[in-house]
Amino acid sequence: MVSRPDRLLRGRDVPLSASFLELFFDLAFVLALSQLAQHLLHDLTLAGALRTALLLAGVWWIWVTTTWFADWYNPDTPLVRAVLVVATLASLLAGVAVPQALDGRGVLFAGAYVAVHLIRGAVTGVALRGHPRQSRALRILCWFSVSAVPWLAGAFLPEWRVPLWALALAIDLTGPRMGWPTPWLGRAGQEELHLAGEHFAERYQQIMIIALGELVLVAGLTYGGTRLDLAETAAFLLVFATAVLIGLLYVTPAGLRLAPAIERAASSRLGVLTGYLHLVMVAGIVLTAVGAELSIARPTVVDDTRAVMVVLGGPMLFLAGRIVFSLAIHRRLSWPRVVGLLALAGAAVVLRLPLLAVSAVATGVLLVVTLLDRAGITSYRRMQSPD
Repeated sequence: MVSRPDRLLRGRDVPLSASFLELFFDLAFVLALSQLAQHLLHDLTLAGALRTALLLAGVWWIWVTTTWFADWYNPDTPLVRAVLVVATLASLLAGVAVPQALDGRGVLFAGAYVAVHLIRGAVTGVALRGHPRQSRALRILCWFSVSAVPWLAGAFLPEWRVPLWALALAIDLTGPRMGWPTPWLGRAGQEELHLAGEHFAERYQQIMIIALGELVLVAGLTYGGTRLDLAETAAFLLVFATAVLIGLLYVTPAGLRLAPAIERAASSRLGVLTGYLHLVMVAGIVLTAVGAELSIARPTVVDDTRAVMVVLGGPMLFLAGRIVFSLAIHRRLSWPRVVGLLALAGAAVVLRLPLLAVSAVATGVLLVVTLLDRAGITSYRRMQSPD
């Protein structure tokens, strides 16, 4: 007879595809990503970018840890379903708080963030009582309990909010990399940190679609509010092309090889690392969405340095994350992507053109990188195939 804790854990007979509630949980990030893009749009400074990055990392870590939870536990059990519903509500509240999280809504943002992790940890820790996997749940709960202190302290101390939340995030993000070492409980072993490659690869593709959906939505809404003249139409089409190219660059080939790579990995390091790298790529897409709004609304503006940096910086950040992602998956450096990254960086320094032209440069670089990448992949496959 299967014990209650064993029923809670994901068994071999549980489908690896995402459950309905996991997809429902993703919907909360439509709001969060939209709010983050607007947060940055209203503060186009380096300090504003860093503050937005801090909030994005917090929102992202809710998604990553909840996805781990759904990977380790059976999504068909009532307890897991209840936790996913709570995580969805908390994620929505965090998204609502984003625009003023560093001002008047810090308690809402930090409270939602802390609640997700502590409730999830407490529920699983109690439900797995007497089971070997209880120690993993308790380790994670202990780490989030420690980080909850600076999270909540920052919520009630506005002048210290940014450094305290940065400290809290540092604790949360380093925990899984170290195996959540905890007094009396030790460190999590590789088996405890194992992730199902097929499930996780599917989840990453789904959240990337959510991020690209935000980019397309921003482009459509901004274009709908213009006069639909030639320059604005061209800017809209360039943003759409950029979204398509980013999607192609993600899925081919490393995005499609992620599942077997995680399964083959000798340690849990790859599964943890991909969480960090997807944060970089999602940040690039959010920045691209901000650039899309600027270029479509003001395509003929010249010498707006901040806007130029945003329009080019989004694709640059995505490419940077994508380059390291390829290295992590199949230990191969994509030189077209490296050259494309350098080309975008050079263009950001020297370009003094209308935003429409800057957007065209960004899209053109991504197009060339995509074509060269695919040519290189085809050549590599021919070399590997037997005569």
